[in-house]
Amino acid sequence: MKFAEIRRIGWDTETTAPEPAEARIVTAALVARGGASPDRIQTWLINPGIPIPPETTEIHGITDAMVQADGQDPKVALAEIAETMARAIEYGMPLVAFNTAYDWTVLNFELARHSLPMMGDRLGATLPTLVDPHVIDKQVDRYVKGTGMRKLKPTAERYGVELTDWHTAEADALAALLIAEAQFVKYPRLNDLGPQQLFAAQKAWRAEQQAGLQEWFRTKATPEQGGAPDKVIDGSWPMILPAQRGEV
Repeated sequence: MKFAEIRRIGWDTETTAPEPAEARIVTAALVARGGASPDRIQTWLINPGIPIPPETTEIHGITDAMVQADGQDPKVALAEIAETMARAIEYGMPLVAFNTAYDWTVLNFELARHSLPMMGDRLGATLPTLVDPHVIDKQVDRYVKGTGMRKLKPTAERYGVELTDWHTAEADALAALLIAEAQFVKYPRLNDLGPQQLFAAQKAWRAEQQAGLQEWFRTKATPEQGGAPDKVIDGSWPMILPAQRGEV
């Protein structure tokens, strides 16, 4: 069955930090489209229990006052999010997130932080159908020029996706979903990959892409660009371990 014909979910988190093992989720969104059911949007505002740094508030607009007034308890919200996602995976729905490795890692560390079962524990032997438009884009269109052109907004623009509200979890989840839909239309061979094949392919593509990036940092990048002969870029997907973290 083609990607466009099945129920699929875009998801995103907005957090307190760029480092996924340390980040706390402040908002999350699941946007479901397709299949026989109407579109559905679920969102959460979460009190992370720590101050939200001003530099992250500037990105997503969520303040300490907002989460203290209206934010859910993180353990309750995280349990709801994980349960909803696990149920969707068990039903065979693809979960789409732009740069999945970040959000999947954040979610799992948050679950562990609050003594909740991680996604692997919830799924058992069920392999999640995770779709990462960021990884796919780097694989199918290898020569995109310009600094920052692989980020969400410029990537969306290259696939004809137009949104007016960026860096809310809901908008970014929808953008990821629409990019993936466009990718499966533009590159129909993606539809030939079953869930296990797609998972394995993205895992291999990510490792190859990050290895290439590491080589660039080690041999071509200037010190001002972060270049160093011993630079390490993590290539794991979809879970980044703290000891393996690197540039994305």
